Amino acid sequence: MNTPKNLTGIELIDCAKANAKDGVEKAAQLCGYGQDIKLFQQKLQQACDEKGISINVDNISVLITNQQLIKEEGGIEIAPDTASSL
Repeated sequence: MNTPKNLTGIELIDCAKANAKDGVEKAAQLCGYGQDIKLFQQKLQQACDEKGISINVDNISVLITNQQLIKEEGGIEIAPDTASSL
């Protein structure tokens, strides 16, 4: 899903993190920056700096968490059936 506007702040960080596995070009597009990779990286760096997150935006794959990698590898997720049965 493409966003009609350029995401900023925590929304940009969340979107970039969710799409980091698909590469910087796809993440920029899905975060509302189209083909403007440089602006996407600049705004992502700015958002991360504001939140105190140290990141090298040239390597967006650093946003991929171990949890995301485990899900992609077909690991199992253990969770209760309902929120009330914790």
